[in-house]
Amino acid sequence: MAISVTTKDRITTIAIKRPEARNAVDPETSDQLFAAFLAFETDAGADIAILTGDSIAFCAGFDLKVATQRPPQKWLEKYHIPDDWRDPCKDPLPSPMGPARLMLSKPVIAAIEGAAVAGGMELALWCSLRIASASAFFGVFCRRWGVPLIDGGTVRLAQIVGQGRANELILTGRAIHADEALRIGLVNEVTEDGQALLAAVSLAKSLLKFPRACMLADYHNGQMPPRQLASALRREWQNSAIALQTSVDGASKFAAGAGRAGSFGSD
Repeated sequence: MAISVTTKDRITTIAIKRPEARNAVDPETSDQLFAAFLAFETDAGADIAILTGDSIAFCAGFDLKVATQRPPQKWLEKYHIPDDWRDPCKDPLPSPMGPARLMLSKPVIAAIEGAAVAGGMELALWCSLRIASASAFFGVFCRRWGVPLIDGGTVRLAQIVGQGRANELILTGRAIHADEALRIGLVNEVTEDGQALLAAVSLAKSLLKFPRACMLADYHNGQMPPRQLASALRREWQNSAIALQTSVDGASKFAAGAGRAGSFGSD
């Protein structure tokens, strides 16, 4: 299994377990994450989920070695969004990162150590709340390889930090470290290194002290309307098609070793 799932005291913890790839998500991991969150949604014994990685990385995004497969449509077709898709609640669809098109009725807390970049940042944005360690960092690093956001990043980042700030972070692809992430509202809390998961569990337990029905009602009412979310995600997916060849070329450069020393130029 590329993930682990445990439930205790009505809290389900889902951890990505691909340390050799800095917890980058490949199709198998994507399927497992999607299934795990669907199971959490229907589990009457769990009210809050925590999504995490390990001490090195929350998630380094989608595994770009997969994205080099040709033709790219071969692995992309399973993530197609139908034109008539209207309700992420009643009609769940998988995304390349797994659960990013799900609209759950229960909160999910991200516990972030290290890198939460590219699709990993999109997973963090999908979560309801985010707790990061002091050395955690975020960034739309896929921009550096010509790979567009396709897991809700263009939709959710603006909701969290505002459109102007989101435009800047997406278009520049720069790194956002924990202190700045807290200042702009990208994360809710910053902890000492190694303490993000413990802090997320503590937060989850504090939420469970209050009446469950009220929590779920307020959480549901605070989300984007399902049809609006479906429309925005479908638009993001359709627009990404214009960069398909650029994405494959950039992913191939990354898979070949480019960028490992911090250089993201065209050479």
